[in-house]
Amino acid sequence: MIKDNYISENGTHAAMDNEDLSKLKIDKSKVTSRPRKRRKLIYWTLVVISLIILALLYVKGTFTPSVQVQVATVSQIYPSQTFTLLNASGYVVAQRKSALASKVTGRLIWLGVKEGSRVKKDEVVARLENQDVSAARDQAAANVNVARFNLEQAQAELRDATVTFNRNKELLSRGVIARQAFDDAQARYEKAVAAVASAEAAVKSNTSALEGASALLEYTMIRAPFDAVVLTKDADVGDIVTPLGAALNAKASVVTIADMSSLEVEADVSESNLSKVRPGQPCEIQLDALPEVRFRGETHIVVPTADRSKATVMVKVRFIDKDSRILPEMSAKVAFLSRPVTGEEKKPRTALNQVALVKREGKKVVFLVNGGRALETPVSLGEPMGDMVEVLEGVKVGDRVVLNPSDRLTNGSKIKVEEK
Repeated sequence: MIKDNYISENGTHAAMDNEDLSKLKIDKSKVTSRPRKRRKLIYWTLVVISLIILALLYVKGTFTPSVQVQVATVSQIYPSQTFTLLNASGYVVAQRKSALASKVTGRLIWLGVKEGSRVKKDEVVARLENQDVSAARDQAAANVNVARFNLEQAQAELRDATVTFNRNKELLSRGVIARQAFDDAQARYEKAVAAVASAEAAVKSNTSALEGASALLEYTMIRAPFDAVVLTKDADVGDIVTPLGAALNAKASVVTIADMSSLEVEADVSESNLSKVRPGQPCEIQLDALPEVRFRGETHIVVPTADRSKATVMVKVRFIDKDSRILPEMSAKVAFLSRPVTGEEKKPRTALNQVALVKREGKKVVFLVNGGRALETPVSLGEPMGDMVEVLEGVKVGDRVVLNPSDRLTNGSKIKVEEK
């Protein structure tokens, strides 16, 4: 109300204020036209970007159907696999193996070996308590000495009786002595001869007793019968060792040893394939524990009996190459070959199936499987090995390649691996 009075009283100033306020009005036609143009520009920009993205996806094959393929793995093979007649599996077995024990019962008081120890022939590996046996041996030795002294005494008596007998015999022929004196000398001589014979028998008897006592003492010394390696320790110091092993807490053996030079692979060969095996045939042995090594072998013997439950025959294959890493009871695979392996054929080679190869633009290539796509890769090839071919460059062991690639398959093609 005060303002109205002010305006009415100052008309000039009120007109000027109304004119200034009119300049502050917004032109709605200009404001609404600009957002429409911007929206159209953003819309067409998005359309163009979408078309570009769709074109790129089409070029890359995103919307193209996947090619169904079979794949195989690039592997490492040995050339001997191309002239292998037969494969068989078995175990490494020592042909000379012994569980060392004693012929007498006693407590183990010393053990000089452990698992893995190497022993020489006749080396003492363990000892049983032997005080009683040792005393018996000493007594037998003393008896032998007594018998020998008695023999010497009897021999001396015989020499004296022989001299007296011969003298009285001469004197009797001259008629110097009576017949009675001669008869006494003769009786003494014969008695001396018998005493010597008895003493000699006593020496032999006591010597035999000494040998028996010595043998019993030796039985308490457990020795290695041949050069070998200790496989297992079956008893500890303080255990009772007995030949029968039937007593409670008694052990029948102290250690088990094996001659490592006698190791052979005992493989089971099917009766139907036995014609492919012959004594002296070259073989190649692979141990599961040493898959990167192939050992030369030779068929040693075909055991002349069959296992009716498995319809197999045992074949023993000996190692030509000795190696300290070969141990008894290892799993082994034996390849029976048609000919010996040459020097160059001992080395493994990288190989792939020949049906994975195709010729593109004059080059041999394979298609590697990588993230659901096939990558065209040129390769350098070596010698063919049956269905396989050696690869010198381009791929490595473990790579997966497409088998029998079709003409539809190109570099970067989307693929789907067939399930086997």
